Amino acid sequence: MARVCEITGKRPRVGNNVSHANNKTKRKFYPNLHKKSFYVPEEDAWITLKVCSKALRTINKNGISAVLKDAERKGMIIIK
Repeated sequence: MARVCEITGKRPRVGNNVSHANNKTKRKFYPNLHKKSFYVPEEDAWITLKVCSKALRTINKNGISAVLKDAERKGMIIIK
């Protein structure tokens, strides 16, 4: 399973571990993902999404319906 937020599209970033001696080795920075179920009253159904913490804050602020419509408009998810 890909470590990608289904709302914002955040994915792992690549960077370096830097030691005290300034040696650099590749590493990844992963998004803070959570598997969460949301109730969508318009569809009268529960949906499960893998979302990052920023997306959870956006859902709490704007509501799940508005966030899903915006994500569909941006092409992040496909609503059936």
